[in-house]
Amino acid sequence: MIGKATVARCQRTAASLAPFLLLALFAGRVDAADAEHGKMLFAPCAACHTDRPDALGPSLKGVFGRRSAALPDFRYSNPMKRANLVWDEDNLRAYISDPQAKVKGNRMPYGGMGDPKDVDDVVAYLKTLK
Repeated sequence: MIGKATVARCQRTAASLAPFLLLALFAGRVDAADAEHGKMLFAPCAACHTDRPDALGPSLKGVFGRRSAALPDFRYSNPMKRANLVWDEDNLRAYISDPQAKVKGNRMPYGGMGDPKDVDDVVAYLKTLK
């Protein structure tokens, strides 16, 4: 049987370590995003996602925080119009990882990005596009 003193000592130790454990859990996510690497990964995407009026994909300038299918001069697919998403970090991550899973039936010819670190980096880069 464990004594009360041992239990109390374990509780104090756990309580004093909790902030460090939380920091360790979240530090990887915060430090992981590399917008410069994301810019390099985004380069092939830029072939379609430009500011040109005849671009195959919508401009992604200002995409972070924007509603899906929100640019008036781009012809979005019906599934994208119905998706009614706000492009926040979670939605961008999910879409970049697997566009068809996030918005089934969208017409973007892209299979997704498998490496979560790369996805985080692209999201970090997209946040810089103003």
